This record gives sequence, structure tokens and C-alpha cells, in this order.
Amino acid sequence: MSTPPPTPELDRRSFLMGAAASAAAFSVAGSASACRSSSAGLQDGQSLHVLPSLPYAPDALEPVIGTRIMELHHGMHHAGYVRKLNAALEAHPALFAKSPEDLLRELDAVPEDIHTAVRNSGGGHVNHTMFWEIMGPEGGGAPTGELGEAIDSAFGSFGAFKEAFNKAGGGQFGSGWVWLTLDGDGRLAVESTPNQDTPLSQGREVVMGNDVWEHAYYLTYENRRGEYLNSWWNVVNWDAVSQRLARAQGRG
Repeated sequence: MSTPPPTPELDRRSFLMGAAASAAAFSVAGSASACRSSSAGLQDGQSLHVLPSLPYAPDALEPVIGTRIMELHHGMHHAGYVRKLNAALEAHPALFAKSPEDLLRELDAVPEDIHTAVRNSGGGHVNHTMFWEIMGPEGGGAPTGELGEAIDSAFGSFGAFKEAFNKAGGGQFGSGWVWLTLDGDGRLAVESTPNQDTPLSQGREVVMGNDVWEHAYYLTYENRRGEYLNSWWNVVNWDAVSQRLARAQGRG
């Protein structure tokens, strides 16, 4: 009896897994090389940017975010952004003195030869660092306290906020992020950006965000981004989001 041909979904999943394994090996080797070369040009008080550890085990967010997705997302994708950011800054080692967030806030001042690399890889590093921070195994529910009040004031209700957030995330064409941001006048808003762009570069602070790149959800949800967006609320760590709002408002 002949074996039926693989379905497109299995082909896509096999490709992603194979590509991830190959890229992970490349990332580890490339990271070591980049760190050795970049370290040589650093001055006192400067240091390489590093991949932060996950604040929970890779399987802690099951079943909303699968273990294998977490391993690949953190250990390959985020690690790759850190490696490429360090490699780019090697040409201008004085910039290692700035935080990744400040590099993105002052993106227009970044030298042209590394501008795109800092925008993409610096954004990827900062965005993912926030992403791990605002999730947790005891997440979910609704925000309370000043965060809950601020969301109710800006959107009318938490339900209306979730609806607006999911709509923006679902409507982001291709890869990108959906955000809750705070502008200079203290107004909360929902917005989305393509690729690894961040609202920091537009003068707004990031209170929270969700990654809608396919690598964030495809192994579990395939092309069902809306299902991923709905499920994701069950792992949001509202205490961490509240702390980010307080810092953005100058209270933390």
C-alpha cells in the first residue's frame, strides 16, 4: 500500500522544525564568535548585550504556549537578535554604553551603517525581553488596581480593550507585534507595528505587547492567529504589566 503524500500543514511544520534546528546550531556558533570580536573593543563600564533567562521553565505556559515553541523562540530567535545586535555595535563600540531601549528611542541618531541592524535586532531583543516578562504560569484574569482603572478609563472596559487588542493583532499583515502603549500625555492606546519595530522609536512607552510573528504560535495553532490571540490572555502576568505602567508613568 502506498504512503499518502504529506499534507501542506505537515510539510510546513517539518520545514520549520528542521530550519530551527539548523539555525540554532548556527546561532550558538555565531554568538560565540561575535562575543569574542565585540569584547575586544569595549571600554570600562561597557558590556555586551546578553540574552535574559526565561523567568519560568519552558513548559510553564503549556498548553497556551508549547514547550518547543518556547525553546525555539527564546533560545534561537531571541538569541539571534542579541548576537546580531552585538555584531552590529562592534563597528561603533561607544554605543554599547547605551541601553537597547535608549538606542531605539534615539534611533534617528544611530549611524546609518548599522541603523537597520539596530532597528531590527535591537527591536527584537527589547520586544522579546518585554514579552517573557509579562507572561507567567499564574497569569490570566483581568487587571486590577490602577492598571485596571486606566484601561477602563481609556477603553470603556477590559472587554473592550481585549477586543481592540485582538483586532489590531489579528489585522497586522504579516509579521509584527500588537501593543498597549502610553504616550507623552499619559494616554493609553492600542497599536500594531510590523516586523520588530517598536513604539519606543515613535516616542511612546510600551506597557505590554504580544508577538504575532508566526514563529510565536505556528507549531501549536498553525495559521489560526485569532485562536492564539484569544488563548494568550490566560498567561498574561498583570502584576508585571502594572509595574511597566508605573515605570512608564514615572512612578516605578
